[in-house]
Amino acid sequence: MKLFGQRRKGMTIVVSLVIFSLVMAACGSANTGGAPSSSGGAPAPVNGKGCTKVGVLLPETATSARWDSEDRPDLQKFIPQVLSGATVDYNNAQGSADTQQTQAQADLTKGDCILVIAPSDSIKAAAIVAAAKAKNVPVIAYDRLIYSNDLNYYVSFDGVAVGTLQGKWIADHYQSYVSSNGTKNTVMIDGSQTDNNALLFAKGAHNELDPLFSSGALKKVYEKFTPNWDNPTAQTEMQAALTANQNKIAVAYVANDGMANNVIAALKAIKLNGKVLVTGQDATVAGIHNILAGDQSMTVYKAIAKEAMATAQLVAALSQGTSTSSLTNGVTTMNPQGGGAIPSILETPVAVDKTNINSTVIADGFVSKSDVCQGIPAGTDGVC
Repeated sequence: MKLFGQRRKGMTIVVSLVIFSLVMAACGSANTGGAPSSSGGAPAPVNGKGCTKVGVLLPETATSARWDSEDRPDLQKFIPQVLSGATVDYNNAQGSADTQQTQAQADLTKGDCILVIAPSDSIKAAAIVAAAKAKNVPVIAYDRLIYSNDLNYYVSFDGVAVGTLQGKWIADHYQSYVSSNGTKNTVMIDGSQTDNNALLFAKGAHNELDPLFSSGALKKVYEKFTPNWDNPTAQTEMQAALTANQNKIAVAYVANDGMANNVIAALKAIKLNGKVLVTGQDATVAGIHNILAGDQSMTVYKAIAKEAMATAQLVAALSQGTSTSSLTNGVTTMNPQGGGAIPSILETPVAVDKTNINSTVIADGFVSKSDVCQGIPAGTDGVC
């Protein structure tokens, strides 16, 4: 009986220890700080550390060819190249901020632990950043700033510098157009007001052009922001400016190549193409072709591969838990609506006109000679 009592006592101790262990395990699980399980197994990455599932969300394809033809393949190539084992979930919002928010939520739900977002709307995308922060998922704003102090990083080109290059080209070349057209009238067709880049481009352009407006060297007769960078809307805007000024226009500042192509269509309709100074941006095939055809004066080349590679390097640093200071080099961008300083990587844009097409966009393989020279006479500008 004594031996049986000792065994009962021993069994009671063992059972008590098991119960205690289960209770402690439950308590430990309840106090992990909210790190969710990715799929019932290991805890999900926190603040990107250990992350290999990256969500890439781009804004549209209708107004600029770059997003699907350049940014998408570069990001899909470079992120796994720099971060071994990484996978990329790609979505395009097709111009809808609401669609982009739905796509982002889907990425978060399925466990994407770093988001790279070129916002369809800089203001509305702040809700995506808030949702990501709640799940300890860092967000990198790609090309376009998101107005959120919780944004982790911003990778783009210097937007003010882009507009400055456009404005400076006008300042350096407007006189011959004013002389031949017999007018100083200048039109400004800006990008989408919901895209922070459009505001930066316009600021840079105005830095160069406002002194000319003030002195009377040029006369601004029309300026509009173009919702969603819509190309047909830009054409309508140019037609309105031409009508209001009896077709007397010398200069058309146009924020990108897509809109410039439609502005040129409006000029062609009244046989003014090639006679009006027209700017652009993005160095698209159509933009470079229009320059060679003599209908567009310049564009701005942004080496998208550099932007995508810098983004991939940030993703890798977040995943590996290493410092990003050597990537951002202390550069920050202010959130216009909250004052927060966002660590940034800002690449340098380059002005392109007929004098340097060969040495820039063709030399880099950004566009091909065969594409931009279609329908252009052989020997044109030493390119075709």
